[in-house]
Parts: sequence; C-alpha cells; structure tokens
Amino acid sequence: MVKIYTRTGDNGETSLFGGTRVSKADSRVDAYGEVDELNAWLGFARAAGLDADLDEAVLRIERDLFALGARLADPGSKIATRVTKAIITDDDVTRLEALIDRLETELKPLTRFILPGGSPAGASFHVARAVCRRAERRMIALQPAPDAVLIRYMNRLSDLLFVLARVVNHRAGVHETEW
Repeated sequence: MVKIYTRTGDNGETSLFGGTRVSKADSRVDAYGEVDELNAWLGFARAAGLDADLDEAVLRIERDLFALGARLADPGSKIATRVTKAIITDDDVTRLEALIDRLETELKPLTRFILPGGSPAGASFHVARAVCRRAERRMIALQPAPDAVLIRYMNRLSDLLFVLARVVNHRAGVHETEW
C-alpha cells in the first residue's frame, strides 16, 4: 500500500524524475505545478458538464498534461522511450489544431475582444486558458529548455481552450460579452 504522505518534502524539497532533489521553489517544479493547476481547471470544466464530444477531447488533454508534466520533471530525459503514455508529439499538436478547426465552424467569427465568463464550464475554460499561458511562460524560462514540441503543444492548447470556452457558451445559449 502506497501512503499519500512521505515526509520527504517537509524541508521544502522534492524529487525530480531520476531522484535529483530540488527546492519546491525551483523553476522546473513551478512549471509542472502550473501544468497541474491547468489540469485541475480542466477537471473543473468537465465537472460543470460538457457534451460528450467535448468531454472526451478534454479527458484526452488531461492525459496529455500528465505526460507533459512528467517530461518537465525529467530534465535529464531519463524516462524510458518505451513509456509511451509520457510522450507528446507533433501529432498531438496537430490533433489540437484539428479540434480547433472543427469547433470554430460552430462559432461566429470574432470582430471584437470578448470578456471571460459565461456558463460555469465556459468560465472554467477561460481560467484554464490563462493558466495555460502562465504555464507556457514558465516552461519557456526553463534551463535546460524543454523539448520544443511541449511549448508548441501548450501554445496550441491555450488557443483551443479559448475556442472551447466560446463553444461551450454558444451551445449553452450564453451570449458573449464584447469589450
């Protein structure tokens, strides 16, 4: 049985993949912590109730974010390549782009900025988008730099989260407030 507490972090340190001990304030820990927060917001959006097609897509993204977080916690690239569930590829970025393209067909083109809000799920996606952008900024600052595909994934994901907020609100009949 695995205990939820280990006491190994009681002095403000944690372990990266491979066992290296670092401060919990380390920039790498901060970056994957931002990804974890983003994942929690996606869970919150799912809990608010999504149509089945969106729920399935967001669940897949949540799994991707676990893989992305694992990669960020592994600056030495020690995760075995056979651990395929911890891999993010350009195909994943392309999948996000295809979803954006499909969902945008449901929406009127933007002519103005819109204020975040709407339905509970829509508002959650707006918060997730902002957290995603913050996580992306943290990732860009890392040394050694993470694999470029991880940055592309996060950049595209923030675009998708904006579109998801709009689609969820549109499907719920919630009017967008223009700025």
